[in-house]
Amino acid sequence: MNQSERRLFLIKTLIAESGLLAQLEVPRNAEGQAALLRALFNVREPKESGEDFLAVQDEYLREETRRKGVTKASDLAPLKTAGETSLCLWQGDITTLECDAIVNAANSGMTGCYVPNHRCIDNCIHTFAGIQLRGECARLMRRQGRPEPTGSAKLTRAYNLPCKYVLHTVGPIISGEPTELQRRQLASCYEACLRLAAETGLSSVAFCCVSTGEFRFPNEEAGRIAIETVRAFARRKTSVNKVVFNVFKDEDKRIYGRLLGGLCGAT
Repeated sequence: MNQSERRLFLIKTLIAESGLLAQLEVPRNAEGQAALLRALFNVREPKESGEDFLAVQDEYLREETRRKGVTKASDLAPLKTAGETSLCLWQGDITTLECDAIVNAANSGMTGCYVPNHRCIDNCIHTFAGIQLRGECARLMRRQGRPEPTGSAKLTRAYNLPCKYVLHTVGPIISGEPTELQRRQLASCYEACLRLAAETGLSSVAFCCVSTGEFRFPNEEAGRIAIETVRAFARRKTSVNKVVFNVFKDEDKRIYGRLLGGLCGAT
């Protein structure tokens, strides 16, 4: 199969699987089909799938990532160091970063964003990892038996992403000015991810801007908390020796660049 054939196979299989979408019209152009496929991935409940579907899905998603281009964390030059840990700033699509683990800003349900084609990072990561990620998260949550607490973290495989693992963390949702509790919860997100990464023996971790965007934590303050928490953790001797602050928006790149640039040498 070529990429177009894979895409149509996946669309038709997901439509047939759902039953309720049987009358859905499939666009003729590649862009429309890609958007429809992503939407179908997004709304699909976690459940088992056939091996044929998974094989085609995996080929399709890996080819899509290859076309976007993969960046290796090992190639990123550090902007600063904290102890023996390199601190890097990188603007780009975190689903194309090759490292030990990327961090997902999850919700308390932990199984991804179900809004079709939503632009949040939770949606992006689950889309390009494949349906296996939602399935693993659902199994974790069934065993846990309750929503994920704010400020904690879970580790899963990354499936079709170029990284090895995904660290899922639930940040505080802000209305107005952040409270002291919410500031501590945000710091706990970074601490929990780093602690879990170290316990797993990982060396490189890429953080998104947790709790900004949809969760409305002020970007400047969130960046300061992120950097301070990572620097404090880096004083310990662990397996984590590279932390990437991944930003998508120009505003966040300016904020992190200024905050990291203002650090005086290593800590």
